[in-house]
Amino acid sequence: MTDTLYVPLADGDLRLEPLAERHRERLRAATAADTDIWEIYPVDYAGEAFDPGFDKLLHAAPQRRVYAIYSGKRVVGMTAWIERGELGWAIEIGNSYIAPDLRGTGFNTCLKHLMLGHAFACGLTRVEFRVDERNQRSGAAVLKLGAKKEGVLRAERITWTGHVRDTGVFSILAEEWAAIKG
Repeated sequence: MTDTLYVPLADGDLRLEPLAERHRERLRAATAADTDIWEIYPVDYAGEAFDPGFDKLLHAAPQRRVYAIYSGKRVVGMTAWIERGELGWAIEIGNSYIAPDLRGTGFNTCLKHLMLGHAFACGLTRVEFRVDERNQRSGAAVLKLGAKKEGVLRAERITWTGHVRDTGVFSILAEEWAAIKG
């Protein structure tokens, strides 16, 4: 599955490249554009926390495959495939961050459509999203994609700030995606 799923993807000026060392400084600049957002992320990528966080992403276990997101020639964020459930059956799109100047422009919708289309073209049956319940903007964006909210995992994790996070779980199934795109 990794050979077909975790490949460079593109749609016009939107490009996804597997994360590599060459993305470090450009991703640092993108994540520095919104230092407040990291309060509701499970991991901090601001300031001095960036390098250790980037190193973990760069050397992540095979269950997490991270991309650098481009808009034209500019790195504007990151996203990842995260294995959920049986290999080849389900995947999560997560670890996502997009620079604030692109939020609300439709860029995230294009990004997620590119990833969803690719996941289902690779034969996956289910794509999942997990969102901090405090992050209402991301939850609304996932619903606009056509995902269904399945529920909330209460006290699912402790974030870097010590916050005990409740996590909303959303999914889109292959047949739902076909109807949306149909």
